[in-house]
Amino acid sequence: MKKNQIVYEDFAKVEMRVGRIVDVKPFPRARNPSYKVEVDFGELGRRWSSVQITNYPEDELIGRLVVCVVNMPARNIAGFKSEILVMGAPDAEGRTMLLRPDAGATIGSEVF
Repeated sequence: MKKNQIVYEDFAKVEMRVGRIVDVKPFPRARNPSYKVEVDFGELGRRWSSVQITNYPEDELIGRLVVCVVNMPARNIAGFKSEILVMGAPDAEGRTMLLRPDAGATIGSEVF
């Protein structure tokens, strides 16, 4: 579905940062299969998110670099405070594949 065109000023309001997943926990209370993940943004600190990426084994997520939106209000998801949005895109089977920067990206750096 194509969305309406926006101006650059609208896009510039979105703050995306590089983070590293440092903890993954099961999230059985979520409506759809999900994990709780903690993401480290270096000097910006650590934040939690609920993510529907159970196509990845938990141990493969630890240490992975990800791109996250960090300036959205927290959402209550099944009693869990999700503070960031971890970015992904669907593959041919509809599974969410994480967007990730190259290994040399600096933790906490802004994505533009």
